[in-house]
Amino acid sequence: MMKSFLSFSPIAAGLALALTAGAATAQSTTPAVIFDMGGKFDKSFNEAAYRGVEQWKKDTGGKYLEFEISNETQRVQAIRRMAERGASPIISVGFAQASALNQVAKDFPKTKFVIIDEKVNQPNVQSVLFKEQEGSFLVGALAALTSKTGKVGFVGGMDIPLIRKFECGYEQGAKAANPKAEVFKNMTGTTASAWNDPTRGGELAKAQFAKGVDVVFAAAGGTGVGVYQAAKDAGKLAIGVDSNQNHIQPGTMLSSMVKRVDVAVYNVLKEWKPGISVLGLKEGGVEYAVDANNAKLIAPAVKTKVDAYKADIIAGKIKVADYMADNACKN
Repeated sequence: MMKSFLSFSPIAAGLALALTAGAATAQSTTPAVIFDMGGKFDKSFNEAAYRGVEQWKKDTGGKYLEFEISNETQRVQAIRRMAERGASPIISVGFAQASALNQVAKDFPKTKFVIIDEKVNQPNVQSVLFKEQEGSFLVGALAALTSKTGKVGFVGGMDIPLIRKFECGYEQGAKAANPKAEVFKNMTGTTASAWNDPTRGGELAKAQFAKGVDVVFAAAGGTGVGVYQAAKDAGKLAIGVDSNQNHIQPGTMLSSMVKRVDVAVYNVLKEWKPGISVLGLKEGGVEYAVDANNAKLIAPAVKTKVDAYKADIIAGKIKVADYMADNACKN
């Protein structure tokens, strides 16, 4: 979920500068990673992908090419330029690159491509999706079971079906744990800038706190940093997303809904296969994070209850509604 750039026309020069140190010459076996808006150090989705490719580099001694999108107009040419350099597989991080990848993949049928968080139906593309609704259900239950007011909040980034998927799963989990729970929901915006607007994120969180919310979940990329700061300032609790963000505000972060984008990237670099891969709780693709930064915030009885929900989802006893499948939150 998602900085400065050379002018669009000399993109080749920009890409050349984006090579990982030592990877001066691309070969057919050199993979590439294209990070989307927000950059590889967004503390969230892109950064999880970065950790995955760095782990692959450490384990294999391999080199890779990389580029950070800072303007929506760069996507097609960035992917194309990587393909022209002979990179393979080329990993597009984030749903927003799907249209661009769909265009380029047709022109390079022998190149292997990957899209994280969206489907591209091309024979040379592997699409990796996540069951965000399952992980969001768990942190929704955690929020409701921890809340002292019975009011929990959600701040999304860009108002798109994928983020509604997080919101819907979160609400289902909260209502399962406490049928009387109130869930307050806001989206940051309708453009890509919604992923990187911490000031607006903080404002939305403060407005929810004023209504009695004492736990807020942000699925908003870099915007979430503002939500977490607002929670710390107000003495409330927050829940991170995508990466384990518990360390950002220790004592404030109740947990994080982790999407193992790092594992997905690592796995496709080790073994690429075309088609669709879907990662949920059962596959270890999503999880709620417990570590030294937040363990004391989660009561043992609460953890036991949340872990029971997790087991029931994996066993199929609980089926979490998928907003993107129904185009509605049917819970």
